Amino acid sequence: MLKRWLVLLFCLFAAAAVAGEDLLQPEQAYRLSARALDASTLEVRYQIADGYYMYRSKFQFAVEPAQVKLGEPRLPPGKLKHDEFFGDTETYRNEVVIAVPFSGAEGLRELKLTVTSQGCADIGVCFPPTAQSVPVSMAGASAATAAEPPAAARSGDESSRVAQMLGKAGFWLAAASFFGFGVLLTFTPCVFPMVPILSGIIVGHGREISKRRALALSGVYVVGMALTYAIAGVAAGLSGTLISAALQNAWVLGVFAALFVVLALSMFGLYELQLPAALQTRVSETASHRPRGSFAGVAGMGALSALICGPCVAAPLAGALLYIAQSGDAVLGGAALFAMGLGMGAPLIVLAVSARSLLPRAGAWMEAVKKFFGVALLAVAIWIVSPVLPAGASMLAWAVLLIFSATYLHALDPLPAGASGWQRFWKGAGVVLVLTGASLLVGALAGSRDPLQPLAVLRGAGAAAERPVAFERVRNLAELDARLTASTRPVMLDFYADWCVSCKEFERYTLSDAAVRARLGRMLLLQADVTANSDEDQALLKRFGLFGPPGILFFAAGGRQIPDLRVVGFQPAEEFVGILDRALAARTPRPAVALR
Repeated sequence: MLKRWLVLLFCLFAAAAVAGEDLLQPEQAYRLSARALDASTLEVRYQIADGYYMYRSKFQFAVEPAQVKLGEPRLPPGKLKHDEFFGDTETYRNEVVIAVPFSGAEGLRELKLTVTSQGCADIGVCFPPTAQSVPVSMAGASAATAAEPPAAARSGDESSRVAQMLGKAGFWLAAASFFGFGVLLTFTPCVFPMVPILSGIIVGHGREISKRRALALSGVYVVGMALTYAIAGVAAGLSGTLISAALQNAWVLGVFAALFVVLALSMFGLYELQLPAALQTRVSETASHRPRGSFAGVAGMGALSALICGPCVAAPLAGALLYIAQSGDAVLGGAALFAMGLGMGAPLIVLAVSARSLLPRAGAWMEAVKKFFGVALLAVAIWIVSPVLPAGASMLAWAVLLIFSATYLHALDPLPAGASGWQRFWKGAGVVLVLTGASLLVGALAGSRDPLQPLAVLRGAGAAAERPVAFERVRNLAELDARLTASTRPVMLDFYADWCVSCKEFERYTLSDAAVRARLGRMLLLQADVTANSDEDQALLKRFGLFGPPGILFFAAGGRQIPDLRVVGFQPAEEFVGILDRALAARTPRPAVALR
């Protein structure tokens, strides 16, 4: 050991002589900060300079005054490194966040935390163990009793792994990875409404629009969407709150849905959207040689679509927001989110350009295509406003849309003599729409609230669809902590919102699975409904490092959160069963016994 220390000191002085002023002081290479996460947990954070790293096994913690006692620190796993002096050891780069339990601080306004750590520079210089002290204010500490490690201290869930990948990858690799994430997210329910929106913009220009013009309009739409994702994502990462969540209210969604109704009715030929005659003349005089269409309007539609249609959180988005929150690197995080938005928009561009090339020549077919996209925009309007409508009202709206659409397909008109095959096909499609709409109408009036099984309520209680999973609602941190502490079973905490499409997808396709239900029956099921996005809702989300629903966390009996076990975004039933098995197999850690 003495020999190792002599070699270590020799390397320190030798490299310092070579590096000169290029070598940072330990306090500059490893910037310490700390805060009280709640009334029983300290969050210790080190910002590590580029070209430096810290040893996981070299941390020691002390606190003043003496009445305060520290528990066992919870350190995240590090990256394995073969060290010349210490052999194979775990190290941290860029940033490390450590949760340190404590007790005995009742009535204190401030603590003095001293952390001893050790690290090295890549140029071959290793610092001796260095102690740093920092004051910790207790003014903002919550009175929570079931202390949990901050989200940054956990690295086993998918969103945390994405955040770590973003921190380790280079700029271009991160951009390429998030572009791929975006392409995959295109096929999620939150992005589906953007398909008829963009296609309707292209179709609204008619057959005369060129392929280049269609590409330009769709590109502007996607860039507006991607730029909004980046800006809103950076703001969410730095503030801890999704801007889009604040927009999920009746007024905003109602206005946005009304806009699509206006656009849809114009496609049915009820009126033409144009400027007043005087203003139209002035504009035509100054822009007579410019192509039709407003790039600013299309970009604005893309921005609104990103905010209104996609408020749900998936693992890649959560990972990028988590990285921004941890590192404060808004440039790389924003670039990753912008690339993700471009990836989400790439299939939309292909579809929009294809829609232009597939448009028939002017005539009856062109009018039929415009009516089809008019119906699609009305469907988007219903989809947008459905989170703030009662379930029965939403079913009635879908019923009316289907029945009225069927009349345009001549579902109720007799076929002429010698009708063609296409006429018979569209009449058959119209009949199907009439029957579907009628079943929704009857089901809604009979009290059903399930649009996928509207007539189940008429089959009697014995044949009715299986009831949804029964959750116990918690409204704030105090209620949550009380239930966690008193629980003698494993606990599942579900973050839900009425406007979260992925949450409802999770309920429909995952929580309804028989294998999943069998395991849920052995757990205490809690749910935090964050639809209102109130201060209490935001406090619940921030407590666990979440930016919005859907999110599911697990706790062992007694209230201790199970590390590395969380679900962000939608997950199929077969994968979720494995998560539940791990949660049920977890045991409450035994308290340490002092040796005498």
